[in-house]
Amino acid sequence: MAGQVSPEQQQQLLQQVRSEVQAQALQEMFTKISEKCFVKCLSKPGSKLSSSEQKCLAMCMDRYMDTMNVVSQAMVQRGQQQ
Repeated sequence: MAGQVSPEQQQQLLQQVRSEVQAQALQEMFTKISEKCFVKCLSKPGSKLSSSEQKCLAMCMDRYMDTMNVVSQAMVQRGQQQ
């Protein structure tokens, strides 16, 4: 019958949706990180970054990336338990 989806197809579709949701969440998180670090590190944006602004941005992004890795690992573990 047309329109019926096999269990394998359902599982593949579910996995694809999960992947897309995770990718969207990561993109949104990266956008928020960029905004927060910009506000924190750049008091007077200009045509060039000072060395202190560069260091601040690098450290800010590193902290958020470390946090994101921990969260991602927790999400993977949670997904494997389900």
